Amino acid sequence: MAEESDLEIEETGGSKKKLIIIIAAVVVVLAAVAGYFLFAGSDEAPESLAEETTEQQVQASQQNAAQTGSALYVAMPRPFVFNVPGASRDRIVQIKVQLLVRGDVNEEVAKKHIPLIEGTLLSVFSTTTADELSTSAGKETLRLSALDKVQAAMESVEGSKVVERVLFTGFVMQ
Repeated sequence: MAEESDLEIEETGGSKKKLIIIIAAVVVVLAAVAGYFLFAGSDEAPESLAEETTEQQVQASQQNAAQTGSALYVAMPRPFVFNVPGASRDRIVQIKVQLLVRGDVNEEVAKKHIPLIEGTLLSVFSTTTADELSTSAGKETLRLSALDKVQAAMESVEGSKVVERVLFTGFVMQ
């Protein structure tokens, strides 16, 4: 029995040693990873070159922002409600539309020409059928057709497309 108790003491002492070794190994690995992340970026360019590069990047981003502008949404004041012919019966459709424009200038131009845009959208919507609108591909085709017609109308009046996207924010067909 004395021999058995000595064996148990030796086994627990060995597992404690293994635990200490594993913890030490984990600490060493974590220290190595932390050192890598801290000192990996030390190969920097001289400050004057870094400042010039940063200034060029800022100027380029400002030019891109000026060209594209921030995304603004112009909501049509009322939803479009119209009849469409179907295979079995005619249907009533209601579509709520918003326009994606870039920049404050385009937003003001779009708001100024809302009656023109509404008329263009209504003429596009009236050419579709209920069978086309019952599929998602048909809705996407209608949206793209509406975008093309609105951009063409704005191009003829203002000289630029103004509207980037036509978005259906509500679509009900009964």
